[in-house]
Amino acid sequence: MPATKKKLYDTHRPISKIERAVLTVASAFTALNNPLRGDMVATLGETTGQLFLRRLRDQMLQSPTGRRILRERPIINTKTIHFDKLKQTCAPGTFGHEYITWLEAQGVTPDTRRDVHYVDDEELAYVMKRYREIHDFFHVLTGLGVTVEEEVALKWFEWAQTGLPMTMLASLFGPLRLTWPERRRLYGGYVPWAIQCGSTCGPLMNVYYEEHFHTPMDTFRKQLGIRLAPQYAIHQREPQQ
Repeated sequence: MPATKKKLYDTHRPISKIERAVLTVASAFTALNNPLRGDMVATLGETTGQLFLRRLRDQMLQSPTGRRILRERPIINTKTIHFDKLKQTCAPGTFGHEYITWLEAQGVTPDTRRDVHYVDDEELAYVMKRYREIHDFFHVLTGLGVTVEEEVALKWFEWAQTGLPMTMLASLFGPLRLTWPERRRLYGGYVPWAIQCGSTCGPLMNVYYEEHFHTPMDTFRKQLGIRLAPQYAIHQREPQQ
């Protein structure tokens, strides 16, 4: 059978109900065996998260800033943000300066975020895209790096914030890839912080981060209600394959 829907946006891949079911099962199986497979977790999120994306969209519609984001649809990449200028103009201690410093320290760019393919609603596809693009901002605001345990900790935080099934999957099954010392840190410090902070801070999808690059970090965190995650002396460990 042909795809049931026409292409709704540039990266959209229309698929039939049968194809969606097969893709959901395949991505779920792979992600459960390795919750750190970002591509499979992302695919599973797109095939199963439409209800939660609607809730996030409705939450955004209740906020003037959220409505403006949905209307203007800002994109975060090296074409839309002048990073060299940002580096020159943001004073130390500001959100923009900390963001640039974090990107350089981790050796990443915002261009690496995966495109949305399987969300059959153009507006909800943007909500998913926005969620993925502000993920690095969450790292900066919470003080979490990109080690396996810190990524799992951030997924707990995002689960408390969004309720997206893919964040739940990574939160529950990601710890299976950790060592015992890492699990002790996760459940003894990170998880209590993530649940409390993620559920009590403001709705982070309703923040126009691009307009706060010159805001002092302490001020920005207070505005959002975010507390720094527990800080441990963590050594980088490559994710298991």
